Amino acid sequence: MLFAGRGGKGARRLLLSLLLLAAWEAGNGQIHYSVPEEAKHGTFVGRIAQDLGLEVAELVPRLFRVVSKVRGDLLEVNLQNGILFVNSRIDREELCGRSAECSIHLEVIVDRPLQVFHVEVEVRDINDNPPVFRAREQRLFIPESRLLDSRFPIEGAADADIGTNALITYTLSPSDYFSLDVQASDEMSKSLSLELRKSLDREETPELHLLLTATDGGKPVLEGTVQLLITVLDVNDNAPLFAQAVYRIHLLETTANGTLVITLNASDADEGVNGEIVFSFGSDVTLNIKKTFKIDSSLGEIRLIGGLDYEETKSYEIQVKAVDKGSPPMSNHCKVLVKVLDVNDNAPELLVTSLSLPVREDSPLSTVIAFISLSDRDSGVNGQVTCTLTPHVPFKLVSTFKNYYSLVVDSSLDREKVSVYKLVVTARDGGSPSLSTTASVSVDVSDVNDNAPTFAQPEYTVFVKENNPPGCHIFTVSARDADAQENALVSYSLVERRVGERALSSYVSVHAESGKVYALQPLDHEELELLQFQVSARDAGVPPLGSNVTLQVFVLDENDNAPALLPPGPGGGAGAVSQLVARSVGAGHVVAKVRAVDADSGYNAWLSYELQAAAGAARSPFRVGLYTGEISTTRALDEADAPRQRLLVLVKDHGEPALTATATVLLSLEDSGQAPKASSRASTGAAGQEAALVDVNVYLIVAICAVSSLFVLTLLLYTALRCSAPPSEGACGPGKPRLVCSSAVGSWSYSQQRRQRVCSGEGPPKTDLMAFSPSLSPGLNPSEGNEHPETKSDLSGNVSSTFKLWL
Repeated sequence: MLFAGRGGKGARRLLLSLLLLAAWEAGNGQIHYSVPEEAKHGTFVGRIAQDLGLEVAELVPRLFRVVSKVRGDLLEVNLQNGILFVNSRIDREELCGRSAECSIHLEVIVDRPLQVFHVEVEVRDINDNPPVFRAREQRLFIPESRLLDSRFPIEGAADADIGTNALITYTLSPSDYFSLDVQASDEMSKSLSLELRKSLDREETPELHLLLTATDGGKPVLEGTVQLLITVLDVNDNAPLFAQAVYRIHLLETTANGTLVITLNASDADEGVNGEIVFSFGSDVTLNIKKTFKIDSSLGEIRLIGGLDYEETKSYEIQVKAVDKGSPPMSNHCKVLVKVLDVNDNAPELLVTSLSLPVREDSPLSTVIAFISLSDRDSGVNGQVTCTLTPHVPFKLVSTFKNYYSLVVDSSLDREKVSVYKLVVTARDGGSPSLSTTASVSVDVSDVNDNAPTFAQPEYTVFVKENNPPGCHIFTVSARDADAQENALVSYSLVERRVGERALSSYVSVHAESGKVYALQPLDHEELELLQFQVSARDAGVPPLGSNVTLQVFVLDENDNAPALLPPGPGGGAGAVSQLVARSVGAGHVVAKVRAVDADSGYNAWLSYELQAAAGAARSPFRVGLYTGEISTTRALDEADAPRQRLLVLVKDHGEPALTATATVLLSLEDSGQAPKASSRASTGAAGQEAALVDVNVYLIVAICAVSSLFVLTLLLYTALRCSAPPSEGACGPGKPRLVCSSAVGSWSYSQQRRQRVCSGEGPPKTDLMAFSPSLSPGLNPSEGNEHPETKSDLSGNVSSTFKLWL
C-alpha cells in the first residue's frame, strides 16, 4: 500500500507511483497487503489497480485477472473500481496451520501487452479459537500416602491460534489440598501438574472436584475449562519415573516402516506387581500419530508403522504414559518429539498459464506469449528449481521473479513459413540426484479478426405461459463466429428499447456468455401478449464485430382468473339474487339468471353452471342451464314446496385446474292469486322468448363451429408455413395457442379485459394469429334481473362478435 507524508502529498505520491511502475515493468515488482482472518465478505484489502499503476477503465479491455495457488475465491477484485476485497471466509488455521507466517500469493495478469505482477496478502491471526482440552474431565487416582509437594501431571489445553493469541495461562479453582504448577519447556509448550499442599486422608475426603481454566492471551480473551476428578486411594505410593521428561528424535522422511524410533526407560521404586510398568500413548495423542507409530506396552519400544512425509507433517509430539500394575495403579508421562528431515523426493511442478495464443505474425520482439510458474514441495537446495527451453526456436525464457518465467518472442515470425511451433519447457531442481519435469507448449501463429458472429436465422418465435417464475429461462440464442480464440468469443446483450412506458431490460435479460434469455418478472397475458425485441451478438476481436437477431415472445394464457359474479338485479340483496316466483308456473319456466364473467381467454374463460344440492334437503324443483346460468323449473310447483328456496349455483371455468365461484339465489314462492297477472304474463312471455333463443343459438353455434373448424385448419397451415423454425421450449415450459369452439350461448367473443394487447420493441405486431375468448355477450345487461327482453340484443351481439382478428 502507498503512503505519503503531509507535505507535497501529490508530488510524492506521483513520484512513488512512477518508481513502483518502473520496478514492476522490470519484472521484479511485488506489493504487500494484509488482512485479518475471518474478515467479512467485501472487506477492503487494497486499491490494487492504483497500486499497480493501472487505470480502472483498462482493467476489462486488458483482461485483468488474478490467479492464486490456494482456493481461488478467497480474494476478488472489483473491476469497476480496482479494489481488492475479501470474497469468502479466510481461516488462517485452515490455510497455514500453526505456521508463524501466512500469506496468500496472487499473480495479477493483464494482456495487451501481457504483464505479470506479484501480490502477497498477509493473513493476520485473530483470536478466534479458544483453548480446548481433549476431554471434558480428567480423572486422577492419588493414594493418600503421597508426600507433600508431590506432583501429578495433568493434560493441558491446545489453541489453534498463534503468537499471543495462543499463549495460554492456567488457573485452578481454590483448593486446600492442591495448587497448580506450570513449567514452560523450550518447545514453547507448558507442562501442568497438581502439587500436593496438604496431606490426603481418604477416610476424611475420598474425592476432590477441581476446575482447571485455560485462558489465552488474545483480545478478547477466550477460555476453556476441564473438570479434574481426584480419587484418593491407598497403598502403591510410588509412580513410574522416566529417565527424561522430553526425548528428541530425528528421522528422514524415507525411513522404512518397522524402524525402531526409541526405547523408553522408566523405573518404579515399588516391588512386585506395583513395580511392573505398562507403556501406552497418552489419551491426547491424535489419530495421525496412532497411524504412524506404535509402542510396545512392556518394552517401551516405539516403532514406525506408517510412511513419513516432510511436506505434510514436519514434526510429531507424542505423549507417552507409564502406568504400574499396583492397586490402584500409578502413572507418569513423558514427551517424545520426532522431527522429520527433508529428502529430495518431489519432482518440480511446472505450470504454464496465460497463453497469449495464437500470436500475431507481426508481433514485435519481447512480446510475452506465456507465463510459466515453478514450484517444488521440497525445501532448501532440493526445492531450488531452474527452467530451460528446447529446441532452438524464435522464442526465449526471461526470468521475471523467483521461480517465475515469461516466454517471449526472440526473433521475427513468418506465418507463411511456420504456422505452429512445438516447444518443450524443462524444470529441474538442485537435489542429488536431481529431479525434473517437462511440459509441452504449442504456439500458433494467426491473423486478425475478420468474421462477425452470425445467427442461424434472422428471427425466432417463442411461446411462454403467463405467470412464469421470475428469472425463468425462456430461450437461448446462439451465434457462431468463424474466427478463433478471443476473436470467436461471443457475448450477448439486449438492444435496449422502450416497451410502453418501461425499459425492455425490466422485462427480460440475456446472459452475456451463454445467450440464455430470462424473463425477469411474471408475464401477464391479460396485459401483454407479444414482446418483440432484439439481441445483439458481438465478438471480442479488435475491432469487435457483431449482428442482431429478433425475438418475438408470445405470452400464452393460463387459468389464473376465477369467474367473477356480476352484481344482482334490483330485486336481490348484496351478493345474492332474490326473485318472486308464482306457484302456478309450469315446468321449464325461467325464474332467475346468474351472470358471471372471466378475465381469461379460450377454455379458461368458458363458464359452466351447476346447481349444488343442499345437505339433507329434498330434491329441488329447479335446475340451472349448464352454459346459460338460467334457473328454470323442472316440474310444476305445488303446495308441498317450501315457500322460500335457497339455491347455491357453482360457476366453474374450463381451465386446468378449474377455478370456481358460488352464487346464492333466493326464491320466494307465491300463490297464484297473489302474483300480479301482468307479471305472470311477462314471465310466460320471457320464458317463451328464452326457449326460442336457445333453439336459435343451438342452430347458430352448430353453423359457427363448422365454419370455425375450416378456419382453424387454414390458420394452422398458414402459421406452419410462415414460421421458419419451431417454437422454442424454455424452462418455463412450452405453450401452444388453442382455438376453442364452445356450444355456450354467446360463447365466441373477444376478451373485454385486455389493457395492453401487444408491446413490441420495433415495427407493427404480427397479423397472422387469431385470438378467441368465450365471455359474457356485450348485449347482456347485469342489472335486468329476472326479465329477458334482451334476448334479441344478445343474439345480435354474439353474431357480430363471433370472430375478431388480432391486429
